Amino acid sequence: MLLQRLSVCAGLPLGPRTPHTTICPHLTKALTQVSTARANSTSFAHRGELRQAKRIVVKLGSAVVTRGDECGLALGRLASIVEQVAMLQNQGREMLIVTSGAVAFGKQRLRHEILLSQSVRQALHSGQNQLKDISVPVLEARACAAAGQSGLMALYEAMFTQYSTCTAQVLVTNLDFHDDQKRQNLNSTLQELLRMNIVPIVNTNDAVVPPPEPNSDLQGVNVISIKDNDSLAARLAVEMQADLLIALSDVEGLYDSPPGTDDAKLIDIFYPGDQQSITYGTKSRVGLGGMEAKVKAALWALQGGTSVVIANGTHPKVTGHVITDIVEGKKVGTFFSEVKPAGPTVELQTEVARNSGRTLASLHPDQRSEIICHLADLLIENKEEILAANRMDMELAVNAGVLSPALLNRLSLSAAKLNHLSIGLRQIAAASLDSVGRVLRRTRVAHNLELEQITVPIGVLLVIFEARPDCLPQVSALAIASGNALLAKGGKEAANTNRILHQLIQEVLDIKGVKEAVQLVSTREEVEDLCRLDKMIDLIIPRGSSQLVKSIQRAAKGIPVLGHSEGICHVYIDSEATADKAIKIVKDSKCEYPAACNAMETLLVHRDTLRTPLFDQIISMLRNQQVKIHAGPKFSSYLTFSPSEVKSLRIEYGDLECCIEVVDSMQEAIDHIHRYGSSHTDVIVTENEDTAEQFLQQLDSACVFWNASSRFADGFRFGLGAEVGISTARIHARGPVGLEGLLTTKWVLRGKGHTAADFSEQGTMKYLHENLPVTQSEHRHKAAQTDV
Repeated sequence: MLLQRLSVCAGLPLGPRTPHTTICPHLTKALTQVSTARANSTSFAHRGELRQAKRIVVKLGSAVVTRGDECGLALGRLASIVEQVAMLQNQGREMLIVTSGAVAFGKQRLRHEILLSQSVRQALHSGQNQLKDISVPVLEARACAAAGQSGLMALYEAMFTQYSTCTAQVLVTNLDFHDDQKRQNLNSTLQELLRMNIVPIVNTNDAVVPPPEPNSDLQGVNVISIKDNDSLAARLAVEMQADLLIALSDVEGLYDSPPGTDDAKLIDIFYPGDQQSITYGTKSRVGLGGMEAKVKAALWALQGGTSVVIANGTHPKVTGHVITDIVEGKKVGTFFSEVKPAGPTVELQTEVARNSGRTLASLHPDQRSEIICHLADLLIENKEEILAANRMDMELAVNAGVLSPALLNRLSLSAAKLNHLSIGLRQIAAASLDSVGRVLRRTRVAHNLELEQITVPIGVLLVIFEARPDCLPQVSALAIASGNALLAKGGKEAANTNRILHQLIQEVLDIKGVKEAVQLVSTREEVEDLCRLDKMIDLIIPRGSSQLVKSIQRAAKGIPVLGHSEGICHVYIDSEATADKAIKIVKDSKCEYPAACNAMETLLVHRDTLRTPLFDQIISMLRNQQVKIHAGPKFSSYLTFSPSEVKSLRIEYGDLECCIEVVDSMQEAIDHIHRYGSSHTDVIVTENEDTAEQFLQQLDSACVFWNASSRFADGFRFGLGAEVGISTARIHARGPVGLEGLLTTKWVLRGKGHTAADFSEQGTMKYLHENLPVTQSEHRHKAAQTDV
């Protein structure tokens, strides 16, 4: 049946190919320039550079192409791979495929024919159509390859036709590379196919290929034996001066020990000379080569100037985008590079931070408080050095011209900001005295059996912040106070300032031997790659624009994200509001710092305030402050000439812009906020206490204020010393998150040989569940030590 479908598919007429003229000319030009510049050069040094790859070889291992029963092809996986290759081809890249699968396809076909033939003969012999004791003989691999090659190619042709992409089959043997004339002919053929925008599909001619000579491969740049498709792909990539070789197999990449064994770790980047640190396992269930052969071939290609990535092509959740993810520079599989970075990998940084964080959590609260106070002192003592580094960042940012005035303001530090920051750190130090190890609840379960619930650190925090260097000492102090390890990823705009601040933080941590508990991620890892470290990071906290928060929430893979997507904050002016309070609060909420997430974005006014001096004064103030006003649908209906009608009531402007809308009552204001708000911070201005209390009770936002500016939604103003962010989530912390929001709890049971059987229905012990008093300042320091 499968063969019938393939023959039908193979007979489909080719659709019109996508010519070069339909490809984005800018991308084509850029890729051509890269390819020309990289000819006969070294490989890419970093993953991010893989986006520039023009010529790409994709090697499909036997485990990727074949089904689990090793008989027949994995059609779903092949379809996903073909779609990705075709997409990259239509972007203007030059794609080549080195594929296995002919033997498996031929085995399926020959088995079918043999079984059919035997069943017919047996039916004729026995006089009945029953299949008994039919056995399939061992099939010779060359015969399987001969029978399966045409069907495999027909399948590829049919699949690529769906994307208006043409393919060509190229079968090779060792002699085609070692004979100069044949090698030149092969090169010329492949170059011509690529020039015509055709995808060459290359395979060893297994029907005639002789057995590989032992120990004859990988003896140098100019000698490599084509004994499997790993070595074939490497030789082909170097011969064709490919920018990238993607080798797909049935494992995630290269591990430092056999996958599946205890403590086996996936190697993100592999460098020549690291072979001694690898312990190889057994070969794949199918195919000729194992991981050792893949590594040797990869290093050979790397030496020839081709970058290499080994990745999993069989995982159902990633197969559909594994190739495109690699080309986009995402952290997938193992990347082979000749350039070893100066600093440690982010995985190593996380591991070191976790280990040091455990020691930090075990320190006495007084010791953690001492570290933070010393940091507060160093910020003042090293003021000139910090400000000098910040001036360098400011100069680079201004010259680049990519930051808005609001972001430049965030990037800038001053003596006043450092003094303000130092004060906040001392507040955190004071709060840390009653944080980790605090007993929240104590219960006597039975005689001599006490149960306690105590506060403990969350574990390893990843805080990602943009152009705001003062965030680094703030979140570091909060992490230290709560006993958490910290990975801090700052924006490149503040690189010089962050570097000096991190040095000061490590200096104070070193006093207690926990220098590595706070790590500054300064490598080239993308934020999305960091969000994949779900086995190493316990909580992600984004600090920045709503766009940053949204991107992190999308990218996080199994790691909780504490943050808010948007800060659509409302100020409601009630019919019983006074002019002086209303004007002051609206002005501060919108104009004091319009880029902040707690700035007002929508002004709701009671219908009765329209055409009153109060409303006129508010409009006059907003115009004097150069605030651009957008009218809500209802507000527009009241005016003959109105401002531009708002496109959406769910806009966070982040600038001197706001929307004005009219409501008929306090309840309608609440309904509007629930429908269009982001549960961040919302304000009512009124002199009616009953109205205010109803607003405060009914509105479901993280922060709800009465006669106070929305700008009060801030950790420092809340007396938290600082904040790691503002959360609008319904679980864990809400609003400005300070020290308490970075703690979780664990249960500690102190018994004297008690067993669970003692409390069974037949047991003699009796539950007491007596709640014991807990003093506010009580600590169980030793019990607070935990694996964080």
